[in-house]
Amino acid sequence: MKYIPTVASVLLGLLFLMASVTFFLGMMPAETLEPGTPKAMFTGAFGPTGYLAFVKVFELVGAVLVMIPKTRNIGLLVLGPIIVNILAFTVFIANGEGLYNPMLILICVAALYLLWDARKAFAGLLR
Repeated sequence: MKYIPTVASVLLGLLFLMASVTFFLGMMPAETLEPGTPKAMFTGAFGPTGYLAFVKVFELVGAVLVMIPKTRNIGLLVLGPIIVNILAFTVFIANGEGLYNPMLILICVAALYLLWDARKAFAGLLR
């Protein structure tokens, strides 16, 4: 039981590390989107402005922080808004398409478990 938080944090960190490193190395697969769809319009505004690179920097920093046990909670604070935005994109823009994606489920379950595991540390934020 004492190794589960470590495994969850390494998995969560590796997922975000993989996503950010593949972006910065230019290895992201090109997705062809039908013009005029909400996903295409969102991607059209998000990509060329440099905002995606900004988010990927925070993914990289959060991934590294969440894998180090002493900085795990700070990493969760960095990755939390990113995870919420991924869920919001999936629900509102992609109309729920991909909501049952195993990688998305793993990200949400690992993050929620780590938050539950560190609930005493985060209790001060709620007071």
